[in-house]
Amino acid sequence: MSLATQILALYGARGGAAYFGERVSMAEHGLQAAHFAELAGAPPQLVVAALLHDIGHLLEEVPDDIDDWTLDARHEEIGARWLARHFEAAVCEPVRLHVPAKRYLCATDAGYLARLSPASMHTLKLQGGPMSADEVARFEAAAHWQQAVRLRHWDDQGKVAGLVTAPLEEYRSLIEQIARNGG
Repeated sequence: MSLATQILALYGARGGAAYFGERVSMAEHGLQAAHFAELAGAPPQLVVAALLHDIGHLLEEVPDDIDDWTLDARHEEIGARWLARHFEAAVCEPVRLHVPAKRYLCATDAGYLARLSPASMHTLKLQGGPMSADEVARFEAAAHWQQAVRLRHWDDQGKVAGLVTAPLEEYRSLIEQIARNGG
């Protein structure tokens, strides 16, 4: 089974579920993030990262109701580890860093915190809240931190009920093209 077929099957099995406190499904959320990445002229690797940034939620069981979350699920690390078996760092590192990017933006952008959805506010608390000055410096020293910040903005945008995007199947060839060794 090709990598794209595996990913599409994973989204087919679990992606229709509600996206934890938001008005879109997990699949719609990923598709919207990819849509906004494409509109911004992102390189193909970053479009795939945007599409798959929350794949960790599909790989692990977590409570369906965001209010039942008492610990951070660390979905970014779970997803990045899985993606690293198939993709180069240009895909998996922005995925791994997209949660720290939220914490970073809360610490460095005065208006960012106010723009977070209630669900993102809830998970922010579980994820450690805004970064300290030392954490900001370490984050800015990481490779792919700027791509992660871009991805974070598309993640935040990708919560629009009813937004029409390309279907997941239309990303099949891009996934296979970007995957290491053809998937």
